[in-house]
Amino acid sequence: MDFNFLAIIVAAIVPIVLGFIWYNPKVFGLVWMREAEMTEEKMKKGNMPVIFIVSLILSFLLAFFIQALTNHQMGAYSLMGGDPTLAKPSYEAFMADYGNSFRTFKHGALHGAIAGVFMFIPVIAINGMFERKSWKYIIINGLYWTVALTIMGAIVCGWTA
Repeated sequence: MDFNFLAIIVAAIVPIVLGFIWYNPKVFGLVWMREAEMTEEKMKKGNMPVIFIVSLILSFLLAFFIQALTNHQMGAYSLMGGDPTLAKPSYEAFMADYGNSFRTFKHGALHGAIAGVFMFIPVIAINGMFERKSWKYIIINGLYWTVALTIMGAIVCGWTA
């Protein structure tokens, strides 16, 4: 089970591209700025090249994890400790039966959406409540990550070549 690094790299770009659209003033940007208590002045103070580079690195880590989350065969592979020489006949039988089963864009999107709804939205909501952020802020950010993970999951699971 090799990681598809090209798919991971493409998936890592998704949060940045989606962010340009999602947080655009014509979409959710103005509401998000108000709810996040973000001003143009605060935005200009940030070192944008560093923010984008670190965001891309973190998105790469996220895409790497999402591939393991969406690809069931990786779970079977991990049972051997990642060493194919330790494979038992049951592993070979599993791979013969299921090989590339569930390796579709649709399946990856489903698992990405599940991760967004059951992992990311709760974390964002918990942090948002303690930070005294509004539910608009929580929903905008939670849904952004759910959409991003859905697309990322589709890419890393469905892109099998």
